[in-house]
Amino acid sequence: MALRGDLLDFSAAPAWGETESAAVRYRPAHWLLVEGGRIAAVQTEPPPEGWPRHDYAGRLILPGFIDTHVHSPQIDVIASYGTELLDWLTTHTFPAEARHADIAHTEATASFFLDALLAHGTTAAVVFPTVHKASVDALFAAAEARGMRVIAGKVLMDRNAPEGLRDDVVSGERDMEELIARWHGRGRLAYAVTVRFAATSSPEQLALAGHLCAADPSLYMQTHVAENRAEVRWIKELFPAARSYLDVYAQAGLLNAKSVFAHGIWLDDADRAALAAAGAQIAHSPSSNLFLGSGLFGWRAAEAAGVNVSLASDVGGGTSLSMLRNMADAYKVQALAGERLTAWKALHAATRGAANALGLENEIGSFEPGSTADVCVWDRAVGPVAMRRAEVARTLHEHVFAWMTLADERNLVESYIAGESRYARALSS
Repeated sequence: MALRGDLLDFSAAPAWGETESAAVRYRPAHWLLVEGGRIAAVQTEPPPEGWPRHDYAGRLILPGFIDTHVHSPQIDVIASYGTELLDWLTTHTFPAEARHADIAHTEATASFFLDALLAHGTTAAVVFPTVHKASVDALFAAAEARGMRVIAGKVLMDRNAPEGLRDDVVSGERDMEELIARWHGRGRLAYAVTVRFAATSSPEQLALAGHLCAADPSLYMQTHVAENRAEVRWIKELFPAARSYLDVYAQAGLLNAKSVFAHGIWLDDADRAALAAAGAQIAHSPSSNLFLGSGLFGWRAAEAAGVNVSLASDVGGGTSLSMLRNMADAYKVQALAGERLTAWKALHAATRGAANALGLENEIGSFEPGSTADVCVWDRAVGPVAMRRAEVARTLHEHVFAWMTLADERNLVESYIAGESRYARALSS
């Protein structure tokens, strides 16, 4: 098939603060040719006769967004009132996750969650299910049915968690080995050794996680680090011999190029140097950081240290699965820190930048020939205010920044996974 529209992706990482960047590839009124589920070419001339054509003239076409940190069971507690991180987990998150012991509930939630991602323009995600093995089976099965690139794993928690949400070293190892054998590397699925956070895993369980990562370097690792000041103090009490929160994971063998660390707000220079040396990434979750009052992430300092930074929704701590809304919040976080985040830097962090950090740059995140055709089509403006703003925008960055700031899932026209439409809004004129 062939899609016609205004194509926008990146050939490289844009520099901080650069509103005119050679890394931006903007190709208006171009055709994106898709063959066998992969991008075959980008061209100005129409495709040969016989190619099914979809004309989205005047609309933006981007690679599907990549959400590098999101909790599937927490879709039921999004927009819950009143607490910071640790109280929020106890009051809202853990009760929601406990319901996933019910297989019917976890299967229904997995399907709803992935369809919601697609309806927000997110085509790939790094996901926390729950401690229950069935929640991972349900998520991977639903992702496989949709052809989505999903990275996930059973949550490890053997202490400081409620009854019904705790495992132990033996059962955790058994469940992970079974899940890895069943799902890792199957189609577009990959397994992530998933430590909830250091406080909910014993040193023995952390050592198990590190052993699995060392035994199979193709496995991902995901966890939380330095999100909240009270959490950081608690980790210091639990692990007094560690130099820092991040060092707890490093000592357990969990700091490597496949590691995805959510948040990373309260890190120091030594932590950032360690992340950069390992090739690990921080999944910046701006909406969640604002909503829970966790703090302001130092994106500029992380980038200057050579740390990979990707973008994430963290729902339900965050308030929307829309990566556009999270980009707008990321701009606000940086503004409060005295920095200015460009549309290019934000969009790159949710597309090619995230793909690079995950080692998936040959598969997703851009319109390079041979990449999987995970593609989303967007209206430039919805509603009179946004439409007026679009009319008066002068430069490309001004136009795209206004779209990034004012748009949300209502702007999404269609989501394609490997060239197959998986979400379509009723088209407006």
